[in-house]
Amino acid sequence: MGYHFAPFEGRKPPHWTPPSKEQLRCWHFLAALSLGQGTWYLYWRWSETLNPDALLFSISVAGAETLAFVGCLLFFHDIWSLADTPRAMPPERAQDVGLVGNRQIVIDVLITTYNEDPGIVALSIQAAKALHVPPGCRALIHILDDGDRAEMAIRAAKEGVNYIARQQNTGFKAGNLRHALLRTTGDFFVICDADTRVLPGFLENTLGYFRDAKVAWVQTPHWFYDLPAKRGGTREADVFLSDPGLFFDVIQRRRHRNNASFCCGAGSIHRREAVFDTALSGYARHLAQSAPGPIGFTNRDLQPFRYHVSEDIYTSILTQAEPEARWRSVYHPDVESRMLSPWGIKAWATQRLKYAGGSLDILFHNNPLRMRSLPWHTKLHYAATFWSYLSCLWLPILLAAPVVALATGTAPLKADISTFFLHLLPMLVATELALIAGCWGHDVNKGRLLAVATLPLTLRAFWQVLRKQRIGFKPTPKTPLFSDAIRTVWPHFALIGATVCAVVFATWQAAFGQSGLGLPFLLVNLFWAAWNVFLLSAAPRAALWRPAPLSQTYDKMVEGSHP
Repeated sequence: MGYHFAPFEGRKPPHWTPPSKEQLRCWHFLAALSLGQGTWYLYWRWSETLNPDALLFSISVAGAETLAFVGCLLFFHDIWSLADTPRAMPPERAQDVGLVGNRQIVIDVLITTYNEDPGIVALSIQAAKALHVPPGCRALIHILDDGDRAEMAIRAAKEGVNYIARQQNTGFKAGNLRHALLRTTGDFFVICDADTRVLPGFLENTLGYFRDAKVAWVQTPHWFYDLPAKRGGTREADVFLSDPGLFFDVIQRRRHRNNASFCCGAGSIHRREAVFDTALSGYARHLAQSAPGPIGFTNRDLQPFRYHVSEDIYTSILTQAEPEARWRSVYHPDVESRMLSPWGIKAWATQRLKYAGGSLDILFHNNPLRMRSLPWHTKLHYAATFWSYLSCLWLPILLAAPVVALATGTAPLKADISTFFLHLLPMLVATELALIAGCWGHDVNKGRLLAVATLPLTLRAFWQVLRKQRIGFKPTPKTPLFSDAIRTVWPHFALIGATVCAVVFATWQAAFGQSGLGLPFLLVNLFWAAWNVFLLSAAPRAALWRPAPLSQTYDKMVEGSHP
């Protein structure tokens, strides 16, 4: 049987066109309207609508709405405007990129792997071998095998690329990269995961940015070309909400204006000097603060990428905050590689738990918002990132509110229904229009669905971080896994069940004239409950999903793909 992604090999990468000036003006107008309406609504909520008969419940819901509005403010700042870095021709000699000497530029292509199928890694090797290397440059391909597997060494030898392995997994992926960087000498290095298949023009389209000697790295978008197709068609279904288009094309691209786009690991290219400069400077400051006197240093202490479950964003923050060097990052908006998405709820949960745990761990233990050398506008972008994960604290209140209201007959606010709609509807309409305009046609509903789908995972990560438990680093499986799917999403089923029970109970009470909400607010809460069930259903639908049988195999694509 061939690989699951065989039917999708012919897909072409998307190309995102930036908005026109008129579109940006429309977005700015709608965003300002949304913020004005939101402020008016919240002022009314706090000043006139708190229910004295259920004050704790009422304050909790109003507080959750307020915190969600703060998240909206941070998100609008995140995507407010666009400022792509002008592209430049690839360099032809070392001097063009701020290096010494009239010599070739050497680029190391680092393909990291641990326990992935060697056949999948072979595809990444072959894609790297097909790179168009600009004149005056030389590319060297290295397999970084943290699994120290004989079959992977044989595969590397067969492909004619360098093989680097280690027996211990200290620092996980960051340690794997460090181990390789201390054994290679390239001026630049490309980071690839086991499934990252770079497109031929990757180097031609990214090296030119390094003509600016202060550019530390260039990040390109992730493109998951294997998103499942809907049954009976070719259109992508994205049942696991894995499409990163909104994150890369809208959020990362617009954060770039304030030097706040961060490295996402795979699909990035780095200046070796910047990585080691940040590592050495940070380590020297650490020693000077903790142990006055002569400093003894060995390369065992050096971490080019910080040993952390989210080594990419953590190292990005430290590099951008470096007070003396003032390194810059560049976000390149075009797809330059193809990757595999999680197929199966367990693979998806592994990836999302790692994202949440790593980000929250940085927030609580190495908060960039307290770094004096990081500019305030860059801090606001990282605040938006962390705030999105902290939404796990108030999102449960908004999910539970209609259940409590329907089950107890207690409204979270006290107001005339017409006055309620007069304040609520303009805010909702303005915000929805602003999101549609600001997200360039990307599906804004996916963000809401993803926030609710990942809620139990984010809460779990939050609890682990609070208890100072170690966040595990498990590589995201590259092949379909469908076992234990229901157990992964049982909280969603439980919340859906509780909501449905509350709806049935409230409807039964209303039918016998016993509802304490009154018909208008009963209908509002029924609609609210239905909307919550829709949001909660995304994860169960993904858990129950199974792919259609493959119509073709992959055996001919890579000769001997299974050793």
